[in-house]
Amino acid sequence: MSFLPTAAPEALLVAGTRPEAIKLAPLALAMAAAGRIRPIVLAAGQHPTMVHEALAAFGLRPDAELRLDRRTGALAELAAAVVAGIDRLLAERGPAVVVVQGDTTTAAMAAQAAFWRQIPVVHLEAGLRSHDLYSPFPEEANRKIIGQVAALHLAPTTEAQANLAAEGIAGPNLLTIGNTVVDAVRTIAGLSRECSDARLEAAIERARSGGTRLVLVTAHRRESWGAPLNEVLRAVADLVAAHPDIEVVLPVHPNPLVGDQVRTVLGGLPRVTLTEALPYQDLVRALSAATLVISDSGGIQEEAPSFGAPVLVLREVTERMEAVRAGCALLVGTDRAKLTGAANRLLRDEQARRAMTAAGNPFGDGSSADRAEQAIAWLLRLAAEPPAEFGAAPRAGLPTAA
Repeated sequence: MSFLPTAAPEALLVAGTRPEAIKLAPLALAMAAAGRIRPIVLAAGQHPTMVHEALAAFGLRPDAELRLDRRTGALAELAAAVVAGIDRLLAERGPAVVVVQGDTTTAAMAAQAAFWRQIPVVHLEAGLRSHDLYSPFPEEANRKIIGQVAALHLAPTTEAQANLAAEGIAGPNLLTIGNTVVDAVRTIAGLSRECSDARLEAAIERARSGGTRLVLVTAHRRESWGAPLNEVLRAVADLVAAHPDIEVVLPVHPNPLVGDQVRTVLGGLPRVTLTEALPYQDLVRALSAATLVISDSGGIQEEAPSFGAPVLVLREVTERMEAVRAGCALLVGTDRAKLTGAANRLLRDEQARRAMTAAGNPFGDGSSADRAEQAIAWLLRLAAEPPAEFGAAPRAGLPTAA
């Protein structure tokens, strides 16, 4: 996507995982449109196939790529490979700035490598905190590490900004811009694409026609595996039995043990569609048709409110308390009875369900990428002032995937 004049300073946008690619893609597009900074999108190798697929949904492809030799899957192995690979790339390209997103091991190690070379680090989605160093693991530590070396902190919300201020990170280089994931879902929702899985497309069409109500379930975090996941799956089976009009879609984690566990409980159950991991455009399409979402995903907590879909969060703590406080998400953990009770209430009380997302999306208004581009241009002295910050949550009409 490098089609700007070569004289423009380069910003290296580091994407190791699918969520990073999704949240960096709107920024890459905003930089290209503004013409002040040349975006160099790096597929950093943590989840290579999914990064390519996520970027392709936005019409993008990597400008550079790391190929990591991962044999054990250990965090130390990943960290060492990312640091070495990105350091080599920094030496070759000498970008004006390195942009990392969120809290992955890739983001933390890329930030460290850039800091060692005294290249300014921009932290997109800065300031999220669960205040529990081991939940989520290792993400809570990763984002705190990035916060110590970043030159520009782009917080998604005022709550995230306050978290950083409480840690002594404040001043003009801490800005609240909203979350670029809202830009991303609006972009993808505006595209007319059928799902790659015909079964999923049929389920979505049944829900849109009013024949069924779609419940999207995702459970991928390591802390959910094993006994907690079994509780969740049993609760899903309970809901299917209790509500003859609901249809469940559950993308199955690629780990074979997790897959076996899911298929043992839900395989062959009527009105349950088990799929492979969904391409991002398919996930957005499913969210746009969902009556209820049950998930342990951080990203989905940010995405679902844009479509008026309340989220039951399969975690005891979340670093996205804005969704809980706005009413569009509810922490239920993985207890079967608690999850079933909360879901039954929302499926039986349409007024209560609608009330959860009446205030819109607290995470953004669709202009976060433009604010991020302006902030980075200001950091590089290409703009006279930083952007106006993101304030109250929008209450505009909700997008619907075509």
